[in-house]
Amino acid sequence: MKYVFDLHQQMREHSIILVYEGEFTQEITKSVLAMAERNMDSMGEESSIKRKVFNVMVECLQNIVKHSDDPDSAKKETNTAIFLLGKLEDSYVIASGNSVKNDGKVVIQERLEKINSLDKEGLKEMYKEIIKSGPGLTEKGGAGLGFVDMARKSGHKLEYSFEEEGNDSSFFSLKTTVSRF
Repeated sequence: MKYVFDLHQQMREHSIILVYEGEFTQEITKSVLAMAERNMDSMGEESSIKRKVFNVMVECLQNIVKHSDDPDSAKKETNTAIFLLGKLEDSYVIASGNSVKNDGKVVIQERLEKINSLDKEGLKEMYKEIIKSGPGLTEKGGAGLGFVDMARKSGHKLEYSFEEEGNDSSFFSLKTTVSRF
């Protein structure tokens, strides 16, 4: 049972206040958001900060639900992902991880690099351009605004990585920081 203690210590060391690992659905997303809101309320967080954190969390969780690699239905595998919310002295950290197909990895990486290369005004223009051009919804139900909105609301670069999983997919990790001051 030492692993429970070790996990607890790791969570405290990394200031993680909420973690969920498993299958993500719209219902689970709502529950995770409600728990995070209760946590921030109990800590007396300012409403302007809660709004920013909540907005980034919604985008992050929607990305998981809409864009995770589909499970192999023939093998009856469940597609799982992870979501974490951490509170540091001066910021909140929202992190997630999920499997993505390797053939989509380049598109995600290029999009994130483009977003991270822009300043506040550039992000605003990119957001307007996506809205104006109206590319419509992707095949998975997104409009391409999620990462842009996360960068705009957080005011920070989006950190990410891909870890090969060896089965034509990679584990995509994304971290967004929202300043508290």
